[in-house]
Amino acid sequence: MKIITDQAKIEEILSAGVEEIIEREHLALRLKSGKQLRVKFGIDPTTPDLHIGHTVPLRKLRQFQDLGHKAVLIIGDSTAMIGDPSGRSETRKILSQSEVKRNMKSYLRQAGKVLKLKEVEVRHNSEWLDNKMTTILELSRAGTIQQVLHRSDFKKRIDNNQDITILEVLYPLLQGYDSVAIKADVELGGTDQKFNLLMGRRVQRYFKIPEQDILTLPLLEGIDGVRKMSKSFGNYIALDEKPNEMFGKIMSIPDSLITKYMKLCTNIPFSETEKIEEGLRNKSLNPKEVKLKLGKEIVKMYHSEKYAQKAENSFVNTFQKGKIPEEMTEVEMKEGETLMDVLVKARVVSSKSDFRRLVQEGAVINLGTGEKITDPSFIPGSGMKFKIGKRRFIKIF
Repeated sequence: MKIITDQAKIEEILSAGVEEIIEREHLALRLKSGKQLRVKFGIDPTTPDLHIGHTVPLRKLRQFQDLGHKAVLIIGDSTAMIGDPSGRSETRKILSQSEVKRNMKSYLRQAGKVLKLKEVEVRHNSEWLDNKMTTILELSRAGTIQQVLHRSDFKKRIDNNQDITILEVLYPLLQGYDSVAIKADVELGGTDQKFNLLMGRRVQRYFKIPEQDILTLPLLEGIDGVRKMSKSFGNYIALDEKPNEMFGKIMSIPDSLITKYMKLCTNIPFSETEKIEEGLRNKSLNPKEVKLKLGKEIVKMYHSEKYAQKAENSFVNTFQKGKIPEEMTEVEMKEGETLMDVLVKARVVSSKSDFRRLVQEGAVINLGTGEKITDPSFIPGSGMKFKIGKRRFIKIF
């Protein structure tokens, strides 16, 4: 495959939506050399859903693909059973092998919405980590306890007398060994992954192979505008979200995040987003109108132009003209199930506690009677329609 060495495209890949590069000059020279680079991005399949926060590094990986470089997607089926401690105030729940396998299939299908999946080298780190006690013992010599405990998230947990497991201490070394196993030239990751990415360089150095360059990307705040997008926080927009749901969630983001979402999550040229940013700043542009453009662009990327237009029309009719939408998410109910059971199963709400919170806030409404649901154990009937929160409408069947 021909490697594209156009200077403008190289500059874009090194600048657009990038937080930090280690080592920038070295990577720029490698990109100009015409040699195909192995660009690594790893993801642990800890949940079945990818969200648009995950697409920030995936879209950067696609940019490397478009220049002719080899995208290497590491599915952390082994490390998922440990759990990445980055940014965590407590130990993650251990997943079973069956949960990890189920999530893996879902991840690859969804990653294909961003990457040219047929050209991606997909690897599972169980290939080199499972049943390799010798490797793990050797890895333990590549780093020190002082280095690992120097990371800020571990310091906070120590200060708060919260446990850190031995497996969590090993996690950065195991992720680092992925870079050795696949001979990574470049590794991508969020800013919260910097410690782990640097450990990859250290482990490569220990095994006497060339060190990878590192490219860190901004973390995308969720729709609450406060914390990073995460299923754990219930502030995410899933790639498999239905068009109307996806559009509605995008319309709910704070105005301050409009251009960040545009820059990191869409193909709108940076020159255009900068003009939009200026228009929002000087108030010559209406944030609501710009959000409509953003919502339509993102829905179009993961569904189609047709569905994006329908989602926009539905949003305008429902939330600006006060109409009940003709099309609703249909969810199946089995005998004896409560509304809470049905909505959690269908992923309309993220958890039972999320549903109870909505009930307490008076945000679950029976559209047939106009009454608020006050009992979390309410059992609906077939054909009933509900408004859940500000923007979700569902029909039971």
